[in-house]
Amino acid sequence: MAFILWIIAVVLVIAGIVMLLRRRWLFGIVLIVVGLLVGPGGVSIFH
Repeated sequence: MAFILWIIAVVLVIAGIVMLLRRRWLFGIVLIVVGLLVGPGGVSIFH
């Protein structure tokens, strides 16, 4: 389960960075924050 959460977190952070590069600032920041919250390396909301 932790591995799946890690993969989801990585995808969310990468999508957030892509959104930032496309000038979608708010959506990009939200994706990055959610990715950091979901990831097992950060503050996981599922642990």
